[in-house]
Amino acid sequence: MILLRKLHLAAKDLIITILDYIHKIFFHFIPIKTFRYASCGGGVAALNIFIYFISYNFIFRKKIIQFTETLAVTPHIAAFIVAFLITFPLGFYLNMYVVFSQQANRKRRIHLFRYFLVVLLCIVLNYICIKFFVEKLHFYPTPSALLTTVVVSVFSYVLQQVFSFRKKI
Repeated sequence: MILLRKLHLAAKDLIITILDYIHKIFFHFIPIKTFRYASCGGGVAALNIFIYFISYNFIFRKKIIQFTETLAVTPHIAAFIVAFLITFPLGFYLNMYVVFSQQANRKRRIHLFRYFLVVLLCIVLNYICIKFFVEKLHFYPTPSALLTTVVVSVFSYVLQQVFSFRKKI
């Protein structure tokens, strides 16, 4: 247990040191918390896409996964689940200990539950925005996905700050 605690502190300190150094040199005009959020979120999003790609193409091999005679999962949903199961805890860890560490003063399980609710809302918002931009406004899918990413990222940042990791008074 002591080894895990030391590993946690070393990883957290290393990530913060690297991000703060990059911030100081290149992005000093952006608030540090916003930079940390964008960096951590961007890294987790990139990892999510990578895991999704590997899962979809090489683990599930673009084939339906048949669990029982009546229960099957499409490969893109299975890949989404695998990527989510890996990146959700990583995203929580980075938000809790790197981005919002100064204000996260409640029990970890409370922050985790709130973080989970915001992530679920973001998944729903992502779906709604993509459908709206593509089907209602007739935008191309790729620019719609990019615009959706911006909208959902801003929404997520605000909710994480005022809800998930709000300081207990």
